[in-house]
Amino acid sequence: MNNFETNSDRRQIHTISETNGFLTKMYGFMAGAVLISALTAYLTMTVFRTAVMNMPVSIMWLILLVPFALSMGISFKADRNPVASLVMLGVLAVIYGFEFALIAGFYTGTQITTAFISSAAVFIAMAVFGTITKKDLSNWNSYLSAALIGFLVAWIVNMFLHNPAITYIFSFIGVIIFTGLTASDANKMKIIYNNYGDQVAETGLAVLGALQLYLDFVNIFMFLLEIFGGTGSNNN
Repeated sequence: MNNFETNSDRRQIHTISETNGFLTKMYGFMAGAVLISALTAYLTMTVFRTAVMNMPVSIMWLILLVPFALSMGISFKADRNPVASLVMLGVLAVIYGFEFALIAGFYTGTQITTAFISSAAVFIAMAVFGTITKKDLSNWNSYLSAALIGFLVAWIVNMFLHNPAITYIFSFIGVIIFTGLTASDANKMKIIYNNYGDQVAETGLAVLGALQLYLDFVNIFMFLLEIFGGTGSNNN
């Protein structure tokens, strides 16, 4: 599903109206996933709070690992089974909402709200830029993906070092990387649809794009939450 050359010189096969329809569907799926996560987080912290507190640790660890499998499943199934991929995106959003609820206990309501509004503003600005720019941002994606790999390795190493100062600095780096990826992913999906939209299922491609943008938004939010929360110190 991802094996496409994002070459903007290739003849475009869709009209502006068709492209806008695809983008509306993709961003609609992405916004729906964010809303599902927010609702799940709220219900977890209120209605199901007691049940969550009594949940076995082994079950929690299993839930934390499921998103990786779901993300891969969506990537492989999006073209062949768009409906199943959309359902998996919804399940993924529910799990992330549950995880957000667990993390929210370490932050104040003001910190969470500030991080969410800030991440939404950054995401919207970069998504709009990536969508309307006439430039091909595929080079951004290549460089940022390489930077992300190095960043993840350094992040894992710091998990063993437990250095709060480095974690705080890494949060800024993470915001920069995923801010750039938001623009490049939005740009990439538009180019792929324009050039190859007749070769794949439109809904499947929209789900795949929604997944990528949803994960970009989630990471921006989490890193900004660490920044505004002073690396997760409980200020309640």
